[in-house]
Amino acid sequence: MSPATPVAAEAPVRKARQWEFDALRVVAISGVVAIHVVGLFLANRELRGTLRWWIAAVIDIGAIWAVPAFVMLSGALVLAPAAHAAGPRAFYRKRFVRILPAMIVWHLIYLFVVRIWLNEQALTVKGVAILVIDARVYTALYFLWLIAGLYLVAPVLVPFLQAGGPRRAYLTAAAILGWTLVVWIIPPVSGLLGVARPITLGAWTMWCSYVGYFVAGYALRNLVLRGRALAAVALLGAVALAEVIWHYGNRGRFPVLDALLPVSAFGAAVATSAICIFLVAAGIGGLWTPAEPVQRVFKQLSDASFGVFLVHLLILALVQRAVPVIKAGDDLTALLIAYAGILVASFAVSMGAARVPYLRSIF
Repeated sequence: MSPATPVAAEAPVRKARQWEFDALRVVAISGVVAIHVVGLFLANRELRGTLRWWIAAVIDIGAIWAVPAFVMLSGALVLAPAAHAAGPRAFYRKRFVRILPAMIVWHLIYLFVVRIWLNEQALTVKGVAILVIDARVYTALYFLWLIAGLYLVAPVLVPFLQAGGPRRAYLTAAAILGWTLVVWIIPPVSGLLGVARPITLGAWTMWCSYVGYFVAGYALRNLVLRGRALAAVALLGAVALAEVIWHYGNRGRFPVLDALLPVSAFGAAVATSAICIFLVAAGIGGLWTPAEPVQRVFKQLSDASFGVFLVHLLILALVQRAVPVIKAGDDLTALLIAYAGILVASFAVSMGAARVPYLRSIF
């Protein structure tokens, strides 16, 4: 068999810590920060369609795969049988001791520090309750609720997936993710027919739409593509992502396309790009291993990514308060400089907090 022969086979189970997934997590969190910083430029409708706007769209929408990829990475780790060897009680204790303090403290920080102090919003008890129920306390904090929900169902999924082997995992992931993508085109298709059928997700239901990605991460965790197969998947992912970016810039011009390929985490093109990027990362990791110092750097940055996710919006809010041009969001160069600074500062804060007793429990 020549080196160029395509291979798409289930590789032997690899070590628990895979450098390629650490690297993918770092790239994904960098994309999330870009979405929240550079995305400020896309909100300016007067600049829509300009070269600068398209550059911002490539950066922002080009990272739309990041959250699905994060969920896939969680599935690869959380649904592994080794994570459940001690039983559901030990699993829940470990996972929720990790996530609950962060969930409570950061919700309070974004409510009182960002919304009330920095943004000077007047919130009532009823208003706060609605924000919590809807998982909209602040921008990306919904992710904590969806991960908590996936943790809850993980011990139920694991024995089912383990008993059926790789084939069952593939079929289950395809069935759930496929069903989810169909569900999410019902509202826009119904809109074309003049009927409103909205989908509303809240704190206690946020996880439901991400189960397909969660299982897909587990199913694909050991699949290593080589040769033409890896190249084909990389090309497919690039084409899918290009379609998403182009589609975002032309929304409203093609109503049927808008309905069938929504630019969201649950659009078919976005799902394709996320899965392809995950497989490309796994394929690269199966073909090449960097030097140990490089792997250590990826590991350290990967471990800090959860803290980066939690703190970067606070740093962004502080920067917006101090620098009017960032708050205005109409200077792309300034936003790109701010993005670099916020990303570095977020990693520095997260890695520093990890060394401080008690404080590290919320990072």
